[in-house]
Amino acid sequence: MNKALVVILSAVMLDAIGIGLIFPILPALLRDVGHTTDVSLLLGLMLALYSACQFLFSPILGVLSDRFGRRPVLLVSLAGAAIDYLIMALAPHLWMLVIGRAIAGVTSANMAVATAYITDITPEQERAQRFGLFHAMFGVGFIIGPVLGGVLGDWWLHAPFLAAAALNGINFALALFVLPESRHGQPEAQFTWSTLNPFKPLAWAFNFKALVPLMAIFLIMNFVGTVYGTAWAQFSEDHFAFNGMMIGLSLGAFGVFHALAQAFLTGPAVARLGERWALIVGMTFEIGAMLTLVFAGHGWVLFAMAPIFALGGIGMPALQSLATRQVDADRQGQLQGVMASIVSIASVFGPLLFSYIYAGVRQDWPGLIWMVAIVIYLLALPLMAGIQTMPATAEKPAE
Repeated sequence: MNKALVVILSAVMLDAIGIGLIFPILPALLRDVGHTTDVSLLLGLMLALYSACQFLFSPILGVLSDRFGRRPVLLVSLAGAAIDYLIMALAPHLWMLVIGRAIAGVTSANMAVATAYITDITPEQERAQRFGLFHAMFGVGFIIGPVLGGVLGDWWLHAPFLAAAALNGINFALALFVLPESRHGQPEAQFTWSTLNPFKPLAWAFNFKALVPLMAIFLIMNFVGTVYGTAWAQFSEDHFAFNGMMIGLSLGAFGVFHALAQAFLTGPAVARLGERWALIVGMTFEIGAMLTLVFAGHGWVLFAMAPIFALGGIGMPALQSLATRQVDADRQGQLQGVMASIVSIASVFGPLLFSYIYAGVRQDWPGLIWMVAIVIYLLALPLMAGIQTMPATAEKPAE
């Protein structure tokens, strides 16, 4: 493994740790700075704002990296992230936190530049393996981040932001002193609305009939997936009186089992059951785990359900595999663009809906939020009938 790849993967992991540090303590921090007891709606707004900025600025940073080179864009975004987290750590007013989260969303869009960097330095036949390493390192960061953030947050609510600033500072130093340029700027790269439009990939999917039910299921699954980031920390506090460390540990357990299931169980499950049934089995486990939380009376249930939630994780890779079989090799890039756009859209609107609902149920029955998620999840079942089991590579999108 070459030095440049090691550095960029280390930067990805540090970036993910910095993002994950914030999740266990964000509700408590909002209550402290906002001087209010119910921050459900505000939390949803901040999560949605973060995702919206990430969605809108990913193509912009990508075009900037084509025009000026990968390294300068990474350096500016990492320096901006470090300064932003430092300001948020010391922010005395709520509006400063809101603006800070928006800026954090902009700077986190540098993941698009990181993936472009990996593409630049990787032969085509090795890209799948290296993108697997990219996702693995990001997953490791998201396991470490919440646990560390919970521990630091119990010591001082603002400490995780200082840690995130330090991690981005380390990232900046790595990029400045160790990371070589992978692709020098191209002066002919132009800024046009077409290249900057984050909605452009979606138009193609709506004209490809074989993809419509799969993309609808993908949207529902990702939409429901946002309930964890929106409600997990608040539900743990309200229903089980968890502190920051316990919230972080529960999120860490969730992440560990989820990563293990996707790494070691997805392949055998698909080989034995096929993609469609692996998808159905995964959805069944996830629905069962959420149903348990609806009626859970003790905090240990969150840890006990982590392996069951993880078994639910085999559904998403199976769905993605099904989707790739519906288009030919020349359209795989377009397909991945569509799926990335859908994830971003779900990450914008999911937190808004779930935070609004949680604000209404938290006093009487916090667990009801999981029942709402189950109902939305069940909307995917009728769409199963529209899935083509045979590859539809000969089909052309409607003009």
